[in-house]
Amino acid sequence: MITFESLGIEEGILQSIAALGFTQPTPIQEKAIPVLLQGTKDFVGLAQTGTGKTAAFGLPLLQLIRKEDKYPQALIICPTRELCLQIASDLNAFKSRKQPVTITAVYGGTSISEQIRELKRGSHIVVATPGRLIDLIERKAVNLEQIHYVVLDEADEMLNMGFKDDIEFILKNTPNRQSTWLFSATMPSEIKQVSKRYMDKPFEITIGKVNAGNANIDHQYYMTQHVNRYETLKRIIDFNPGLYGIIFTRTKADAQDITEQLIREGYDIEALHGDLTQAQRDKVMSRFREKSLQLLIATDVAARGIDVTGITHVINYELPDDTEVYTHRSGRTGRAGRSGISLSIVTPKEIYRIRQVEKLVNTRFHKMDIPSGKDVCRKQFFYFIEKMLNADISNGEYEAYLPVLREKFAEVDKEEILQRVAALEFDRFLKYYENAADLNLRDDRKAERSTRGAAAGERGAARDTKGRNFGGSGNYQRLFVNLGTKDGFYKASFLQFILDMSDLRKDVLGRIDMREMNSWVEVEAGAAKKMIRAIDGKNFKGRKIRMNDAVSGGRRKEG
Repeated sequence: MITFESLGIEEGILQSIAALGFTQPTPIQEKAIPVLLQGTKDFVGLAQTGTGKTAAFGLPLLQLIRKEDKYPQALIICPTRELCLQIASDLNAFKSRKQPVTITAVYGGTSISEQIRELKRGSHIVVATPGRLIDLIERKAVNLEQIHYVVLDEADEMLNMGFKDDIEFILKNTPNRQSTWLFSATMPSEIKQVSKRYMDKPFEITIGKVNAGNANIDHQYYMTQHVNRYETLKRIIDFNPGLYGIIFTRTKADAQDITEQLIREGYDIEALHGDLTQAQRDKVMSRFREKSLQLLIATDVAARGIDVTGITHVINYELPDDTEVYTHRSGRTGRAGRSGISLSIVTPKEIYRIRQVEKLVNTRFHKMDIPSGKDVCRKQFFYFIEKMLNADISNGEYEAYLPVLREKFAEVDKEEILQRVAALEFDRFLKYYENAADLNLRDDRKAERSTRGAAAGERGAARDTKGRNFGGSGNYQRLFVNLGTKDGFYKASFLQFILDMSDLRKDVLGRIDMREMNSWVEVEAGAAKKMIRAIDGKNFKGRKIRMNDAVSGGRRKEG
């Protein structure tokens, strides 16, 4: 059996990770650690989230740095504040107690002056988000001249979030690095470009297939009509009473609307989206980690880097526009060897997208029937009975109330008591689901026809992006915006950006044509003015955004 000791990990660190329960390395750790301990090889590791990547690069870093030199020798760059804090916490847990190593996390949304003071006190390893690190570089508050090791964690997520220029700027400011280690779940072309430009013949390993899904995750989908999407979501939640998970929506408006509806109906849920302040975001995440919340509802952008153990379900209220984003969503469950479920609610027109994701993750999705009202009541009943039977009654204080209980129930038999307990617990469910409709679609031939029609529409959309047949329909207004792929956008991230900025729903959008320097967007005529008012004149990375009607104000720029 391969052990951490046989991989070359030193005694002090072995004691620390043994105390954490680490006994056998995961596949990514087994392959990466011997290479990284050399300290001189560039490295690319492709593996899903939850496979132990932090220890794969963290243990070699802790062993390679010189403890006597109290200046930054290693730099770890990651996409979000939550992941930054998680990595710093993990490294502090891994490090040897005999040879203390200082790890400093720097990220936005909190006092930069306090982080500067921490760096001045001396730090061996800096864990940073790109934006805050660049602020510190420009203030000359951090010296990267003696950085020997640079780690890019969740590299594909950083590029999806538009950090490509920031990453290149940081790599240019670490001229004396001995090796660059890149970890990613997927391998888009932008990552290949970064590796070619800044890495020298990197050693590459892939755990599973590129873009493949985690084998511990069961991928499911439920098919219903669009108008029944919310009711299907509720039914799924009620049918899984022990569920602890994340619901993903495309826009922050959807996240907020669904959250408000579910809260009104008594569910423990909070939304995580771009309008929250950092303090509000921290409060929501703290409640979710403590399991005070059963559910978290989030957009893809807001959920970047969330690393919470024990998540049982990921629910795709709608599938993401970019199929690769599905990999990141589903990777929030099934972590650290545990099993998880990633389920999606789809309409007949979206079945072709399930097939696309199946090819991407090389996994078959299981079609599930939406539970009936009786199914939900039965599941909730047995869950309650199980919980009641497992309740801890060892506390002796309850004995003081037993004489009163015996007196109260002296003339009530056991069966009636059980019925009354069940009535108290299930009255709401029984009334709500008494005449519940069947939300399943039974006409498979109709669904198949919709699938073929949707696939044909997708082929038509592909032709549109090549510049043919793009003219707006009679119900749409075509808008010009001076943002494009050069600004770090993919089609999916651009769609998310304009919807978040305007608080509009995706169904008001038509086709999107993206070029390097600018883009054209079809918007329903009634929503176009709102989108222009929300976006035109705002700033993006220091540049003023210009959005206007493409016909009257943008035709001159199209050429």
